Amino acid sequence: MKKVWMLLIVLVIAWAGYAQENDEISKEWAMMQASKDKMFEEFNELKFGMFIHWGVYSKLGGIWDGEHIDSDRAGHQATIGEWIMYSARIPRARYLEVAKTFNPVGFNADEWVKTAKDAGMRYIVAMAKHHDGFALYHSKVSKYNIYDHTPFKRDPMAELYEACQRHGIRMGMYYSHSIDWLDGGDSGNAQYNAANPDKPKETRAANLWDPAPVSYVDYLENKAKPQMREILTNFPNLLEIWYDYPRFMNRRQSFEFYKLAYDYQPQALINSRVGNGFGDFATGGDNQISPENFGPYRTWESPATLNNTWGYKSYDNDWKTLDELLIWVVELASKGGNYLLNVGPDGNGVIPEESVKVLREVGKWMKVNGEAIYGTQRWTTLREGSTVIPRGGTEERKNQGFTIRLTPEDLWFTAKGNFVYAMSLVDPVDNGISVKSLYNYRNQIKSIRMLGVDESLSWKAAGNTIEIGLPESNKPKVPGFVLKVELVDN
Repeated sequence: MKKVWMLLIVLVIAWAGYAQENDEISKEWAMMQASKDKMFEEFNELKFGMFIHWGVYSKLGGIWDGEHIDSDRAGHQATIGEWIMYSARIPRARYLEVAKTFNPVGFNADEWVKTAKDAGMRYIVAMAKHHDGFALYHSKVSKYNIYDHTPFKRDPMAELYEACQRHGIRMGMYYSHSIDWLDGGDSGNAQYNAANPDKPKETRAANLWDPAPVSYVDYLENKAKPQMREILTNFPNLLEIWYDYPRFMNRRQSFEFYKLAYDYQPQALINSRVGNGFGDFATGGDNQISPENFGPYRTWESPATLNNTWGYKSYDNDWKTLDELLIWVVELASKGGNYLLNVGPDGNGVIPEESVKVLREVGKWMKVNGEAIYGTQRWTTLREGSTVIPRGGTEERKNQGFTIRLTPEDLWFTAKGNFVYAMSLVDPVDNGISVKSLYNYRNQIKSIRMLGVDESLSWKAAGNTIEIGLPESNKPKVPGFVLKVELVDN
């Protein structure tokens, strides 16, 4: 009995120490996050950014040994191009042989940045290293990088960073901190399984077909953290750090990656995929139009693709249309979030022309109506109209396609200062529109205009709506329209 009591005492002391450490970590994290008010304001002002997935996998284009890789060997769907090393179980030595032929001579940093600017995007998040472990910058930590291991002999991340500086685009950096199929241990599965003996054993995302002879902790200490220090040193004043796939990291490990970034660049925002409830902003699910409530996070960002993959896949031609992309733009803005839209350049370093064309069209809309997106907040009403906007992810969109048909009653709202913006993505059937959500503000309306048109619009309260007359001939030549409603001060 005495031994049992002693054991209980030891467990209580250990738990108290663990709880105290967690409490101290939480306090330190909260203090660091609280110092970033100005960056949250800038992040909200930018609103629309370009994500770039690009690497050795782009050269493969979703094909290995002549086969389209659409599922892994366990039968799970793995349609995304950047996971081909995992999905096809490519041995490390063979993957590095492919890397030796990676020579993207079509890469032009200024063209990438111009594509982003033409689309109305105000920041870029680029790929320093994805799960395949291959660095897209000149790393001194690992020889497996684009400068030392390929005939390219250039540092595309440095060139892109400099181009962003020239063209006034803010830049963030993606780094897969938890997974590295080249030399990254087992993605934390073993430590997770040891800490959760009563749960099913996890093997997800781990290189178990040709594992590197290192532990997970060795990888974190000897590659991931040193490379992050390089990135934070080589690329100062980053907008954000985009970590990924922390599923099996413990709390201390996630916090250390948050703190590492903070120590070098205290102004940079860290996404929630650093893991374990840390981060500065929430990251929505892949290709999911996210809900408006993200708990403790002060803001959020939804990542999405132009087709059904992130990394280039030569046979994925299911390109999203302008109508579909604009729904994302207004839906996310109405909820107060940021939209991070991905392009997947090919193995030659060129963004597919289909992507460039539709992004130009988005840019035309943003040039007229961006005032209703950049720097706006959620209004009291997010939207009105009966059309259901799906919230699924990549597989749902791939399987069901785009079937939304909007009506003139579908409106989205944002706010900025004394202004409310009502956004429609379809032209009205006549020269007027009724807006129900403005009725309760009928005594505060000072003026109503259409973005891109100088004249004031006529309006009246009738029934339970505000009826607004629209211009007959000089509406901007973009889908739909945006109304700018000025309210008097309360």
